[in-house]
Amino acid sequence: MAAAVHGQPGSGARFDWGLTGAAELGRVCAALVVVDVLSFTTSVEVAVARGMRVHPFPWGEQAADYAVRVGATAAVGRRQVSAEHPWSLSPAALSTAPVVADLVLPSPNGSAISAAASATGLPVVAACLRNAPAVGRWLRRQGYGTVDAPIGVIASGEQWPDGSLRPSVEDQLGAASVLDALSGAPGGLSVEAAMALAALASTPDVPAAVRGSVSGRELTESGFAEDVDVAVQVGVSAVVPVLSQGVFSAA
Repeated sequence: MAAAVHGQPGSGARFDWGLTGAAELGRVCAALVVVDVLSFTTSVEVAVARGMRVHPFPWGEQAADYAVRVGATAAVGRRQVSAEHPWSLSPAALSTAPVVADLVLPSPNGSAISAAASATGLPVVAACLRNAPAVGRWLRRQGYGTVDAPIGVIASGEQWPDGSLRPSVEDQLGAASVLDALSGAPGGLSVEAAMALAALASTPDVPAAVRGSVSGRELTESGFAEDVDVAVQVGVSAVVPVLSQGVFSAA
C-alpha cells in the first residue's frame, strides 16, 4: 500500500525530488519533466535552441570516453573551459560556443536523473525557468496531465558533500513554474504538486529569489554570475527539449 501511495495516485500532475523521486514517479507516470535550473536543464535549453543534440550523462571521467563512442563533443567543468574547448555546463558559455551536432553534457544532478529516466522509455522533458510555460503547453497538447496519463515533475536539487539530496530554491521554483502551466490540466495536481506550486505564488520576484538562494550565490561568488543571469530569464523560450533514444532534441 505504501509503495502505491508514493506514486501520488489520482492526480494528473505530480511532484517529487531527485533521483529516487524520479524513479518512483517513473513507474507510474506517462511523462517526466526534469528541472535543474542551475544549470543542467538551462544548458540543455540553450544548446537545443541553437540546434545541438544533447546527451545526458552522469558526472564523471567516463563522459569523455562515451562522447568518443557516440561521435559527440564532451562538455567539461566550468573551470576547464579553454579557447580550444569552450563547451561546458555553463549556459552562458554554451550560448556563444561553436555549435556542434552532438554534445555530451554530464552533471551530478539533472543529467544523471535524465540519463536514468531514459531507461524507462517515457518521454523525458528538460524544463527550466526559461521554457517552463512552453513545456506545460506542449505536455497538455500531447494529452498528458490526466489521471490516466499523469506527468511527474522532478526537481533535481543539489547535493551535500556526502552525496545526499539538498532541496534547492531554484529547482522548486522551476518545477512550480511548470506546474503552474499544468494547473488547469484535467487530472488536477497532487497535494505534493500543489504545495510546490504554492512556493511560486508566495514568491513575487522569482529572479531575485534565485539570485539570493544558496545555489545562486554560490555560482555568483565563484565567478559565474552570467550563468545565473541566463537561468533567471523567465518564460523567454518556446523550445521544448525531449529525450528520445538517449538524446535531447527539440520537440
